[in-house]
Amino acid sequence: MVKIKFESVDEYIASQAETVQGVLKRVRSTIRKAVPRAEEMISYQMPTYKLAGRLVLHFAGWKQHYSLYPVTDHIVAAFQDHHARYEISKSTIRFPLSEPVPVKLIERIAKFRAKEAERVSKQLLR
Repeated sequence: MVKIKFESVDEYIASQAETVQGVLKRVRSTIRKAVPRAEEMISYQMPTYKLAGRLVLHFAGWKQHYSLYPVTDHIVAAFQDHHARYEISKSTIRFPLSEPVPVKLIERIAKFRAKEAERVSKQLLR
């Protein structure tokens, strides 16, 4: 089995099935809009967004779903009314490919994670 090492988010998305690419492009644009100052990169072979050197989010495409990582206990509590229909386990939220991208929810999660990352950075500087 050939192991692929992605060099960019564009390359990652292009490697996915054509049916998944549009969804991942929408997820990417939603995160970039929500956290425009975030640095976009590949980490753990997934599209990754960081602020002030701190992880904000990863996303990944799969055969039946796409996922956001990490989903902290704070996110689960803050968005419990909005994510109840999605599978959450091991700090991952899974969204079915068969449903429209929940842009507003992903945007809110990205902004929430950005605030968490900035707060941690500030605490470490004290």
